[in-house]
Amino acid sequence: MIRHIVFFTVQEEHLQEVRAGLSILTGIPHARLLEIGTNVKTDQLGTEIDLVVYGEFDDEAALAAYKAHPDYQLSIDRVRPLREKRIAADYDNHTAVTRPL
Repeated sequence: MIRHIVFFTVQEEHLQEVRAGLSILTGIPHARLLEIGTNVKTDQLGTEIDLVVYGEFDDEAALAAYKAHPDYQLSIDRVRPLREKRIAADYDNHTAVTRPL
C-alpha cells in the first residue's frame, strides 16, 4: 500500500478556502482512505504546517489514477494560488521500518 502525505502552509485568512479546495480530493475514487486534516499544533517544535492531506492507495497505479482524475486538477487550481508551501511524500508501507533496526 502507498501512503501519500502532503503538508500545506497557508495564511490564516485563506485557511478555510484552501481546506474547502482540498476537500474536493475526497470525492476522487482510487483511494482506500483520504483525509484532509487541520493541524492542531500540539507539537512544540513544529507548528508551521496548517493542513495535511493523508491518503492510502492500493499501489502506485491507484495513486497515479487519483492524480489523473479531473477533480485533482480542479483542487490544484483552487489551492495553489492561496497556499504558501506544499511538501509531499509517498512511501510503500511494506518497506517501512516498523521496529528497531
